[in-house]
Amino acid sequence: MSEATTTDQQLRLFIERIERLEEEKKGIADDIRDTYNEAKSQGFDGKAMRQVIKLRKMPKHDRLEMEAILEVYMAALGLE
Repeated sequence: MSEATTTDQQLRLFIERIERLEEEKKGIADDIRDTYNEAKSQGFDGKAMRQVIKLRKMPKHDRLEMEAILEVYMAALGLE
């Protein structure tokens, strides 16, 4: 088997694996969307849920720092 043929086969395997993963990613994205829709149908706010999820991903120190800065900005704009 020539080196080019081996390289061609490796490339094909990578491409096929990426295609499978992209399909799985689409399925997961659909599941997430369906979950948000289900929560919305029960009265929950999707935007607020997304924000909570974003905050939960953050390290506690970063989250507290961001909240403190937000409070300062809101106070400066008279939003408190």
